[in-house]
Amino acid sequence: MNGDTLYSIGELARRTGLTVKAIRFYSDRGIVPPTGRSPAGYRRYDLDALARLELVRTLRDLGLDLTTIKKVVDREVTLAEVAAAHAEALAVQIRTLRLRRAVLTAVARRGSTPEEMDLMHQLAKLSEEERRRLVGEFLDTVFGGLDADAGFVGIRRSMTPELPDEPGAEQVEAWVELAELSQDPDFRASIRRMAEQHAAERARVDDPVVRRDAAALVRDLVGPALAAGLDPASPEADPVVAAVTARYAQLSGRPDDVDLRRRLTTLLETANDPRRERYLQLLSVINGWTAPESLAPALDWFIRALRARIPR
Repeated sequence: MNGDTLYSIGELARRTGLTVKAIRFYSDRGIVPPTGRSPAGYRRYDLDALARLELVRTLRDLGLDLTTIKKVVDREVTLAEVAAAHAEALAVQIRTLRLRRAVLTAVARRGSTPEEMDLMHQLAKLSEEERRRLVGEFLDTVFGGLDADAGFVGIRRSMTPELPDEPGAEQVEAWVELAELSQDPDFRASIRRMAEQHAAERARVDDPVVRRDAAALVRDLVGPALAAGLDPASPEADPVVAAVTARYAQLSGRPDDVDLRRRLTTLLETANDPRRERYLQLLSVINGWTAPESLAPALDWFIRALRARIPR
């Protein structure tokens, strides 16, 4: 191909796949100016113009605006600089779209009211700093005055969501639900009661073994009975109940009597709040952790067993 070859707009359109109207528009904007004119006054374009048009088409396909494209073809900015800036802009748009998708998915799944949808939308738009502040305020309410204890520092850390810089759609949806849950006053009060009960247990006996809470104790000792399908109110469940209450009495330094069983029932009912389990499930999604084992079956079984053995 001869370097002096000149093309008409129609020829450029056939070679590039662009319309004559589009090429004329780029030409009028100075993005791909004509090399010259024919004797009849028609625009003519050289190989450099053909190459510029190919670049313009690619950049437009990638979503760049015409002002930026003109700077690139005029070499006012490098293609690398523009690509980096545009990639960052796209990343912001992608994050925004993920947040919107998370809100709409949650609204559709839960049949939310307009007020609930607005709250979820506001929670989804929070910046990283705003998210940290919201979570911090929730954890302060739950653990305030208790987290001087080193054990509670670890518990608080384990309940802190850390949404990654590039979250997946499932993580965004989980964040929106967790943030909304953390603002529920009744849920906050329930977790606070749980924390205070746990603190009282830890303070009673200066023994690191006591740091293992009652729910974990029940999970470990009730598992076989649950798997065997024992009726919690049946005589066959008596040894299981006795083993748990005896162990709990030993760890807490209390006699294994009716008062202890009532106290243990209250502790387990607080720990068995389904919202607590949901919070931990959402937390594992956000932080990329292994999903926690559900304590609900074991706690349900043992609470029923205890109630059947406590005088009314």
